[in-house]
Amino acid sequence: MFQVLSGSWALFLGLFLLMVGNGLQGTLLGLRGDQEGFSTFALSIVMSAYFLGFLFSSRLTPGLIRRVGHVRVFAAFGSLISAVLIMYPTLVEPWAWAIGRVIIGFCFCGVYITAESWLNDASTNETRGKALSLYMIVQMAGIVFAQWIVSQGDISGYVLFIIPSILVSLAFAPILLSVRPTPAFASTKPMKVSGLIAASPLACVGMFMLGGVFSAQFGMSAVYGNRVGLSVGEISLFVSVIYIAALFLQYPIGWLSDRMDRRVLIIWLSLIGGAGSLIAFLMPGSFALILISGAIVGGTSNPLYALLIAYTNDYLEKDDMAAASGGLLFINGLGAIMGPLIVGGMMDRIGANGFWLFTALLMLAVGAYGLYRSTQRSRSDLEGEPVHYVPVSASSTPIVAAVAQEVYIETEEEESPNAA
Repeated sequence: MFQVLSGSWALFLGLFLLMVGNGLQGTLLGLRGDQEGFSTFALSIVMSAYFLGFLFSSRLTPGLIRRVGHVRVFAAFGSLISAVLIMYPTLVEPWAWAIGRVIIGFCFCGVYITAESWLNDASTNETRGKALSLYMIVQMAGIVFAQWIVSQGDISGYVLFIIPSILVSLAFAPILLSVRPTPAFASTKPMKVSGLIAASPLACVGMFMLGGVFSAQFGMSAVYGNRVGLSVGEISLFVSVIYIAALFLQYPIGWLSDRMDRRVLIIWLSLIGGAGSLIAFLMPGSFALILISGAIVGGTSNPLYALLIAYTNDYLEKDDMAAASGGLLFINGLGAIMGPLIVGGMMDRIGANGFWLFTALLMLAVGAYGLYRSTQRSRSDLEGEPVHYVPVSASSTPIVAAVAQEVYIETEEEESPNAA
């Protein structure tokens, strides 16, 4: 791990600053929008817009990079991010924020793809898995640190909007001044959804449902906190707990997944996450229970993302793994777009605790469908040995997904009895 950090510390520093900036604007908009009197539905549109931009960028940015190059894409997207972040407090209108979120989602995805392609190019076969793990840690740490910054500032002013703009601008310096020559960029067309469904219906349903859970966590948790009367500090702690639990449970769950039936683990994690949501839904009013529920849902849903990818790969030939990752990302992105819209509507109809009912229904649905699938296909249908679990963040781009698939393939080749 130290070898990876020492060789790519500038990239990780830049990516950390980017994650802080992104984590700041997500929570801050929920808090400020509520203060400005935005309806829950209006805020849900604003939050959903980010994932719409992110999904389109995951499809369009690779072609843009091939046409004009990494550096130009990186600089252009970074400038747009900084500009939109400054725009938010000067044009406080739901429609303007929604447009800004589409742009920011598009640009952040593009920036991540560009930076991650450099990181992948700087990694070797021996260090790629460690680089992926360290990158996930940096992502989570950036989001958690962003929540601390929010708790220290005044959401009604301009400063908290200026800080992420500065951080995003500063992130470019270590990346652009220290990276190697721009790598060749190639993208793989995603597998058709019909092919993915045939390979693993559970993974497709799970990815779609988890997209809604992730977008609710990232976009609507601050809105929920405001609606139930939490202070800014309490909301920041609540959001932080979701990602801290995700980070600490990722590796134990990965260890378990390499030693037991993955489908059984998927079912149990989904049911535990759903039960965790029901705790806060059925017993509202206790901040301690809110934190416990946040930790349970965050700690189960985020590792489930990587677990579903590994589970899909168990049923694929290694030549199909890279194509499958793009399709799974697309399915997850569709769920993420619809998540804030649905949870916002539920919060309008039944109150703030609609947030927990929404996540409970999605998590329990994954578990229930997993139980159904266990009656349709036996684990004996698996050909060969299962692949190893690789930690992947729920905010993955096609580049991170491709890196993860390379780790899967390399590990499979190393452990194959026919390997040289």
